[in-house]
Amino acid sequence: MVRRIAFAVPGDLATPTGGYAYDRRMIAELERLGWQIDVVDLGEGFPWPGSERRAAAQERLMAIPEDRMIIVDGLALGVLPEAAMRLRTRKLIALVHHPLALEAGLTAKQAEELRSSERAALAASRCVVVTSAETARTLAADYGVPPERITVVRPGSDPASMAKESSDGAVRLLSIGAIVPRKGFDVLIAALATLTDLPWRLTIAGDRSRDAKAAALLDADIVRFKLGGRIEVLGAVSRERLDDLYSGADLFVLASRYEGYGMAYAEAIAHGLPVIGTNAGAIPDTVPAGAGVLVAPDDVGALAQALRRLIENPDERHKLAASARDAAQRLPTWQDSAKIFSHALESAA
Repeated sequence: MVRRIAFAVPGDLATPTGGYAYDRRMIAELERLGWQIDVVDLGEGFPWPGSERRAAAQERLMAIPEDRMIIVDGLALGVLPEAAMRLRTRKLIALVHHPLALEAGLTAKQAEELRSSERAALAASRCVVVTSAETARTLAADYGVPPERITVVRPGSDPASMAKESSDGAVRLLSIGAIVPRKGFDVLIAALATLTDLPWRLTIAGDRSRDAKAAALLDADIVRFKLGGRIEVLGAVSRERLDDLYSGADLFVLASRYEGYGMAYAEAIAHGLPVIGTNAGAIPDTVPAGAGVLVAPDDVGALAQALRRLIENPDERHKLAASARDAAQRLPTWQDSAKIFSHALESAA
C-alpha cells in the first residue's frame, strides 16, 4: 500500500486553536509512522466561505491525484457536501473536532443549514475520525453515521511540568481558549464580578482574531465590572509561554458552552491543575471525576459558587490537583493517538 495522503485544512495550519493544533501534531506523528502527507490549504472563511472560496476549495480537492487518500478537516468538509459527493468513490476521510451546528452564537436557521450540510458530507465519507467518544455518539445518533465507520482518536499529550502553587496570597486563575462565544468568557467574567471580596487574579490566553464581537464584548465586560486590575488578556501565545502559564497557575477555569473534546482542559490536567468547567459536550469525558468541578453551561451563579469554594479552600484545590496529577499519568500520548489514526487509515485504504 502506498502510504501517501492529502490532508486538507481550511486556511493557515498555524492558526492558534485546539483543532489546528491537533491537525499539526497528527500530521507530524503520522509522518513519523511512515506516511507521506501533502497538506492542502482550502482557503480562509470557513465555515461560512463565499461562493468563490467554496468553488476554489472544491477545485483544490478535485485536483488531488485520484490514487491519494484524502483527509479533510470537518471545519471545511462540513460545508462542502458537493465536493464530498464527488469524492465519495475515492478514499475520503472526515476529521470531525465537533459538529459545526453546535457552535455557540448561531441562529436556528444557521444551525440547521450546517447540520444538513455536514450530514450530507459525512454520508459521503468512507471513514469518520472524531476526537472524543461524545462526538462519536452525537454523529451516530444525530447525523446518521454508522458507528462502525467512526474511529475515536483522542488528542494526545506530552510530558508536562506540574503546576507550582503561588505564594503571593492571590489564587492564580487561568483560562485558555479562542475568544469566541462558545468558550463562555462572558459567563466567566460575570461570575468573577461577584467575587471581588476574594484574592484572585485571572489570565486569559487565546486568539482574539476569530470573532471581533466576542473580543470586544470581553474587553467591555472587564471595564464594565471594573476588573481591569485583576484580569490580564494576552491573546494568542507561543507553546512555551502557554506551558509557563499552566505551570504558574493554581486553578484552571473555562466556561465553555460546548466542547467536542476540550484540549485546554486536558492540558490543564496534564499539568496537575484542578479544573472548573461545564458539563457540556465531551468535557465530562475529558475532565476525570475527582480532578475538577463541572457546572451547567451559562449558569453564572453555579460557576461563581464553584469558584468561591475553590478559591477559599486550598485543601480542596490540593485534593483536586492530586487527582489531576494521577489522571495525567493515564492520558494518551500523541504517539498512542497517531497509531490509532494510522490504523483507521489502513483500514479505509
